[in-house]
Amino acid sequence: MWRIFLYFGATITDMSIISECTASVLKDAASALKAGHLVAFPTETVYGLGVDAQNEAAVARIYKVKGRPKDHPLIVHISSIQNLDKWARQAPEYATNLAARFWPGPLTLILPKTDIAKDFITGGQGCVGIRVPDQSIAQALLKEFENRGGFGVAAPSANRFGKVSPTSAKDVEDELAEYLGDKDLILNGGICQVGLESTIIDCRSERPNILRPGAITKNMIEETAGIEVVAYSVNDQIKVSGVFKTHYAPKASIFLAGNPDKGDGFIALAKYNTPEGTIRLAAPKDHTQYAQQLYQALRLADQKMIKKIYVIPPYGEGLAIAINDRLNKAASK
Repeated sequence: MWRIFLYFGATITDMSIISECTASVLKDAASALKAGHLVAFPTETVYGLGVDAQNEAAVARIYKVKGRPKDHPLIVHISSIQNLDKWARQAPEYATNLAARFWPGPLTLILPKTDIAKDFITGGQGCVGIRVPDQSIAQALLKEFENRGGFGVAAPSANRFGKVSPTSAKDVEDELAEYLGDKDLILNGGICQVGLESTIIDCRSERPNILRPGAITKNMIEETAGIEVVAYSVNDQIKVSGVFKTHYAPKASIFLAGNPDKGDGFIALAKYNTPEGTIRLAAPKDHTQYAQQLYQALRLADQKMIKKIYVIPPYGEGLAIAINDRLNKAASK
């Protein structure tokens, strides 16, 4: 039986449980990574499914567990900016400025790779995605892994490919339990603070190019980089996480316009009234809460076997752009 390590106390009784992510537990998890096993762990964005980024056989298991296309690259997680040059080279000044400002944090930088970034991580590309997560359990795990001679942990979201990303350990359990082995682990750090995947920036040109919007916004990037950003320009020259037209999708169908019927799900800011007969899935008070609650609301709809979800998307710049990116992809299935 695979195990869940709980950070805020045990709530599941039908499997082996440790009540807290103690230093001893994190050392065991780091050892599991070094041994080639999978460890799902919380970050501030979503839960990641981690593996030693230099272990080809272990990385292959991630692709199998997720059902992920084999040429779709993985993001490598490191503990600090000091380890960036192990994986990436030729970082322009604006990229190091962004890393210094926003790491640890929900920001992934795409840079030319070094020799340790093998094709099985990069999807055969000459670049690699790197990020430093801002979450205490993730940070402790990465540091323990590095203390054991590891260089980085490849960690896509801990869900089946194209489905709703997990923002709790229970989400990971629900999604992946049947695919995990008896030596794989799940670390429970509660609900993710941000709730949406990291902003991805291509830093291989004179100007930063946002490939996937997130909590680190265009204005924040331009203020730090001092350069005008190429916003949301993705082409066939590069493959990165989360840029397929269809992604982040629940079983239910999502509608971003129209009038819901009785029994349909409904997601909107709290200022909008719930249509009569619909099932309110989330009523966030602002864009920050919208991002935090979105994936939980989509999963709740599936748990309630709701067939249709009607959404009033948020309007504006900043985080609203990232939320709408996820909603449009989820609605495109």
